[in-house]
Amino acid sequence: MCGIIGYIGPQQAAELLVEGLRRLEYRGYDSAGLALVQDGIHLRRAVGKLRNLDKLLVEQPVPGRLGIGHTRWATHGRPSEENAHPHVVGQVAVVHNGIIENHLELKQRLMAAGRKFASETDTEVFSHLIDERLGLGDDLQEAVRQSALQVRGAYAIAVVHAATPDRLVVAKQQSPLVLGLGEGENFVASDIPAVISHTRDVVYLEDGDMALVSASEVAIRRIQTGESVQRPRTHIAWSAVAAEKGGFKHFMLKEIHEQSRAITDTLRGRASVEQGDVFFEELKFEASKLKDLRRIVIVACGTSWHAGLVGKHYIEQATRLPVEVDLASEFRYRNPVIDSHTLVVAISQSGETADTLAALQEAKARGARTAAICNVIGSNIARAAGEVIYTHAGPEIGVASTKAFTTQMVALYLLAVYLGRRLKQLSEDQGRELISVLLQVPNEVDKAITLNWHVRDVARRYMDVHSALYLGRGMLHPIALEGALKLKEISYIHAEGYAAGEMKHGPIALIDEHTPTIIVAPQGPNYEKTLSNLQEILARRGKVIGVGDADDEEMRAAVHDYLALPPTHAWAAPIVAVVPLQLLAYHIADLKGTDVDQPRNLAKSVTVE
Repeated sequence: MCGIIGYIGPQQAAELLVEGLRRLEYRGYDSAGLALVQDGIHLRRAVGKLRNLDKLLVEQPVPGRLGIGHTRWATHGRPSEENAHPHVVGQVAVVHNGIIENHLELKQRLMAAGRKFASETDTEVFSHLIDERLGLGDDLQEAVRQSALQVRGAYAIAVVHAATPDRLVVAKQQSPLVLGLGEGENFVASDIPAVISHTRDVVYLEDGDMALVSASEVAIRRIQTGESVQRPRTHIAWSAVAAEKGGFKHFMLKEIHEQSRAITDTLRGRASVEQGDVFFEELKFEASKLKDLRRIVIVACGTSWHAGLVGKHYIEQATRLPVEVDLASEFRYRNPVIDSHTLVVAISQSGETADTLAALQEAKARGARTAAICNVIGSNIARAAGEVIYTHAGPEIGVASTKAFTTQMVALYLLAVYLGRRLKQLSEDQGRELISVLLQVPNEVDKAITLNWHVRDVARRYMDVHSALYLGRGMLHPIALEGALKLKEISYIHAEGYAAGEMKHGPIALIDEHTPTIIVAPQGPNYEKTLSNLQEILARRGKVIGVGDADDEEMRAAVHDYLALPPTHAWAAPIVAVVPLQLLAYHIADLKGTDVDQPRNLAKSVTVE
């Protein structure tokens, strides 16, 4: 998501800050800016790529040996110069990652006190709070601490003050922030790549920490109590390229491990257990027009199509409206039956998928209402759709989608509850139950990721197979399709996914001792029927990898290898169960020595038909 960089030391900071931001480009952004301190605060901001900020700095250079920089991935307010960071109020400049959940409440109080806001962002609230505390006589560190105590939500902030050009202050809660320790200079950043070319000695701040950073030292305190604390210094042994991968061998493995964070970011501020409802700040659906809907059509390609197949189950159960899931590449060539009573939802990680964009435009031309689910603000599909729901997966570098897929399922889950409540097909209690289930998913995904090294051991036993079969029922059928797609994408092993009940209608002919079957069967609807399919495979000497609940001793005893998941609700099961399938594909590909992050013939964003 957003990127933060800060510097204090003997060097002119502008070029150094831009270099740090460039190393954070992989996180994705829509604007960038710097604030430097020298006889006041000098602010430079630009919408779009860093080259636009570079050009501005050539035209309007800025001096200063203390500064902060930021790349923004918009959450509150459209991409624009006034919404770009840093935000300056008085003599204070602030950069911020995260979401301030109570920003409207704080903003109303500040405006009632006569303060004027210049942006649409939640971040500007922080700037005003700190400026307010400085006016009450606090020093910079205490002003930041007292302001942070008023804020609810996730944040990593870096703050400079024109009156104190020898220090900057940072604070953190649920968003990453690291201190880079140099010789006579120090750095702050949201991720190690921004500082790795200058220092490999870092301190990871913990949630609830703040730090006063000068050129010669850093002093860490707890926000809640103000007490001083010590955090261990860590020496980074990675190269700059490896650091961008967070120490992981491949981006894909890093992105698998980032899924619980990405899901949390996609949920944040949208789901209320108390109200049993979902709120999308960005959606403008009118309840009266929603009642006119007679059908929903989801259009997508590849992995996003699999997410749509899961979403079909969610939305039909929550709304009782029929849902069709179309391959976008086929949709507009079959003269689809679409009218004003149809909602067409386009799903695309990049927001640039040519087939999906064409399908969306066809739906609009036929009078349908349209919406998009995507991960890139301002993308073509986001702009073309009547409404848009952004996933907050952050940039996904690996071509084989992982965290984009799980966050798409989460977005569809949220959309299902949102529609179900407004169409009065879900009660408040039902909404409360479904949201409670969803809020447990990040923790359950983390538990699934702990299978990593066990999955690698399993992968060694199957890395030389020539074909594999994946089976699942109901909501888990799309997960079987996705597992097979992942294996073929990155390991080049032929794999097919099927609905388990269809096995007897052809695929059973493939079963022998050389063709493993991966059965996805956590306990839930149709579990017993899937076990019957398992026995049919075993009777034909097929090797089986089972993916099921940790406490399912019956299935564990029957299969050759078992990947144990935390027990989950049926709606959560697809999101959790895909994780070991991602890991299995990854480790088989890695053991075979294929190019995991950039598999042959594939592109991350398919912008041609």
